[in-house]
Amino acid sequence: MKERTVLIITHRLSTIKKVGKIYLIDEGKVLECGDHEELISNKGLYYNIFETQYS
Repeated sequence: MKERTVLIITHRLSTIKKVGKIYLIDEGKVLECGDHEELISNKGLYYNIFETQYS
């Protein structure tokens, strides 16, 4: 998949854990952006959703 851009739209975070860049969009606005580790360490909305799905 080198040198390709792939758009994945999902509610299941397990689908996107290993992608290079994740954009969390709500009501047409980008709320958070980063890779999985960055978004988890920020403890924002992505983190809350992840915790809800995997706890």
